Amino acid sequence: MANREKTPKEIVNELDSYIIGQDQAKKSVAVALRNRYRRLQLDEQMQQDVTPKNILMIGPTGVGKTEIARRLAKTISAPFVKVEATKFTEVGYVGRDVESMIRDLVENAIQIVKKARYSDVYSQAEKKANRRLAKALAPGIKKEKRKSQNPYEQMMNMFAQGQQTQESEEPEEELTEEIRSNRQAIFEQLQKGLLDNREVTIQVEEEKTKIQ
Repeated sequence: MANREKTPKEIVNELDSYIIGQDQAKKSVAVALRNRYRRLQLDEQMQQDVTPKNILMIGPTGVGKTEIARRLAKTISAPFVKVEATKFTEVGYVGRDVESMIRDLVENAIQIVKKARYSDVYSQAEKKANRRLAKALAPGIKKEKRKSQNPYEQMMNMFAQGQQTQESEEPEEELTEEIRSNRQAIFEQLQKGLLDNREVTIQVEEEKTKIQ
């Protein structure tokens, strides 16, 4: 990620915003993080020759060990889980097994990716939702579907509908210039947040399931 390209000095400066003191510890973890990032830039054969070093921070309670790790993980958008060794026991005893630690890390990683994807499509989804709201506030003139009197055509239409997937089809409507203008005006007001306090009632049809 882009945050991993930061230099050790930039990482230390970011940690300084949240953690007072522990200059040597912050410098050590920043250099270790940078070395791991540089190792990832090597080809696979070279990576086997460069062994990454793990970080072990030792100190009394309250000196900032957990906070340094937490802030460092947030800087690079990495999953972070805090565990207490006394709660982990062998399988079959009261407590949590080691596998649950890995499961927690994976779940946190999934949540990080979901949040990133949500932010990527948020603006596009907001526009689509506002378009639907504008359509509900300024509905068009519904068209009546023409019913065919030809039995053969009716049979073919029924066969075609049976082959299609069950997707909700919006009814056809006729749009006049006035309706289009009103929809566009409402859409712009929604984008600016001018109609946030207005309530809209939308009918949602329950999806029908086929019994096989």
